[in-house]
Amino acid sequence: MKNLLDFIIKHSSWFVFLFFAVMSCLLLFQSNPYQHSIYFTSANAVSSSIYGLFNNVTSYFHLRGINEDLQQRNAMLENEVVSLRDQINNYKMLLPDTNAVLGNYRNFDFVIAHVISNSISQPYNYITINRGRADGVLPEMGVVDQNGVVGIVNVVGEHSARIISLLNPNLRLSCKVKNSDFFGSLVWDCVSPQYAVLEELPRHVEFEKGDTVITSGYSAVFPEGLIVGTIEDKMPTNDDNFYTLKIKLTTDFSRLSTVRAIKNGMKEELDALEAADYNSKKGGRK
Repeated sequence: MKNLLDFIIKHSSWFVFLFFAVMSCLLLFQSNPYQHSIYFTSANAVSSSIYGLFNNVTSYFHLRGINEDLQQRNAMLENEVVSLRDQINNYKMLLPDTNAVLGNYRNFDFVIAHVISNSISQPYNYITINRGRADGVLPEMGVVDQNGVVGIVNVVGEHSARIISLLNPNLRLSCKVKNSDFFGSLVWDCVSPQYAVLEELPRHVEFEKGDTVITSGYSAVFPEGLIVGTIEDKMPTNDDNFYTLKIKLTTDFSRLSTVRAIKNGMKEELDALEAADYNSKKGGRK
């Protein structure tokens, strides 16, 4: 206590100065309208800057939640697009019998997951996500992000799963040029994480640089119409019957964060039909 009193007495002149300075400012700003308005204008500017800085910091920490919400909304919209496309196809099949009842269409659902491990520079690249069997993730489920196709689930744990990345030559994806019925196989050529190669595309297919490449829908893994990339250039090939195209991938694999695993409600039924077809062919061999 003695030290505090000694400090106050020693610096009493400064305390007296500060007291009169504060009182002078209060009298100045309260008694003069012009100075009063200047004070409030300056104070508002400073407080606005502080609040703006605080808002930027808090917004940054909320980005993950915002991104996940956007992914969920994208998943809902993609599900609606797939359903509407299948309904249109079914209506086309039913015409001209307009009294027929619309049949069941394939139902796709999505599981939102966050990437916890990802490689892009290896010859065979894989991705690990924080969702597993307990969350509804199963092997052979397709995976996408907001930009395009990411890969296919191949190993599943209880609370995590490993994905074969599109940047893996073991993964071949059935794709086609948008607004075309002819398809080929997309495969990574181990050169750049930004590009892949679309092989076995028939020569009579018309295309231009920049045309969109989408999933063909000829599997139970991906629905038709998911964007994969755009045509960058034609590549040399020894086969006169097919094109080989260089495709610029729309997915930025170096910045993967939130992805969606696709659940096909009819996959079990389709797999059972394929197995039955395989067994009948095998049983017919003598």
